[in-house]
Amino acid sequence: MFREITLGQYYPVDSAVHRLDPRTKLFGTMVFIASLFVADNIWGYVIATVVLAAVIKLTKVPVRFILRGLKAIMILLLISVSFNLFLTDGRILVKFWIFKITFEGVRMAFFMGLRLIYLVIGSSVMTLTTTPNQLTDGLEKGLGFLKRFRVPIHEVAMMTWPWPWKPAVTAAATAAQR
Repeated sequence: MFREITLGQYYPVDSAVHRLDPRTKLFGTMVFIASLFVADNIWGYVIATVVLAAVIKLTKVPVRFILRGLKAIMILLLISVSFNLFLTDGRILVKFWIFKITFEGVRMAFFMGLRLIYLVIGSSVMTLTTTPNQLTDGLEKGLGFLKRFRVPIHEVAMMTWPWPWKPAVTAAATAAQR
């Protein structure tokens, strides 16, 4: 199960994205995620698709490896899409028993599913191309201005990024059990 989770794993390969400063990747990921929540029509998602495809191509990480991480969210994706599909009011397309599918429900389910998939893939691209140490250092440098306000940035950065180590710790624990 844990081997299927690509979020938090580092994929070592020489690419333009791997060589970027971690702060650039953190900022780019935050902008990408924010754009997914701002997009409210097909054109916003077309642009997000083109940008995500271009970045994935630049990473030189195999697409199958990136898509493998979606297995971990399939149940969440199914529940989210189902709720939007069956519980959104609007113009009824199909009605059977107590269930109804509306035009607005189909639209919401499609965009919600796509948003969830792109959130996972976009976040995975950042962690696949950046080591946990680089992420922590990038976060610490990016939030360095908060030191003026006596915020313990090093400690905050260390507490904020424990999840990139989980796959490595899990792999080590699995290897130790064998």
